[in-house]
Amino acid sequence: MADEKDKKEKKASAPKAETQDTGKKAAAKKDAPKKDSKEKKPAAKKDAKPAAKKEKAEKKPASEKRAKKADAKAEEKKPAPSRRRRQDSDELPVVRASAKYVRVAPRKARLIADQVRGMHIEQARALLAFSPRGAAQDIHKLIDSAAANAENNHDLIGDEMRITSITVDEGPTLRRFRPRALGRATPINKRTSHIAVALTPVEDD
Repeated sequence: MADEKDKKEKKASAPKAETQDTGKKAAAKKDAPKKDSKEKKPAAKKDAKPAAKKEKAEKKPASEKRAKKADAKAEEKKPAPSRRRRQDSDELPVVRASAKYVRVAPRKARLIADQVRGMHIEQARALLAFSPRGAAQDIHKLIDSAAANAENNHDLIGDEMRITSITVDEGPTLRRFRPRALGRATPINKRTSHIAVALTPVEDD
C-alpha cells in the first residue's frame, strides 16, 4: 500500500514540474520577441528620420530653382512699360471733344467737316451759323464744347483756337419699314454718326 501511495505522489508531482517548465519556456519565448521588437523599432525610427531629413534637404534646392525659373518667366512675360512721348515745351496742347450717335448720316456730316477742317474757330463758327445743311448745327455745338474744354481744363483761350482735325465715323443704323401699296413694305435706314474734333491754340507769328 505504501508503494502505491508513493507512485501516485510521484505521478502527481511529475506533471506539475513539466507544466512549470513549459510555462517558463512560453514566458521566455513571449519575452524574447518583445525585446527584439522593442530593440528594432527605435532603430527603424532613427534610420527613417535622417533619411527624411536628407530628402527634404535635397528637395529644397530643387524647389528654389523652380521658384527662380518661375520668377524669371514672369518677368519675361511682363509687358514692357509704355513709352509715351513727353510733351515738350515747344509742342502745343491738343483739346478734344466728341459726340456719338448723332442722328445725321455720315456722308452728309462729312461735307461740313471737310469745309471746317483747318480753319480758325471764329471763321468756322461764322460758316456753320449760315450753312443750310442740318449737320452744321451739330458740328457747331461740338466745336463750342471743345472750346469750353480748352478754357476749363487747360486754361486756354477758347476764341484763339484752330481746328486741327475733325473726323466723322459711321454709327449704328436704325432700321425701320414703311408700308406701301399691295401689302408691301420698304425699308428705311436711319443712319447715325460719331463726330470727333481736336483743337490747338493758334501760334503767334
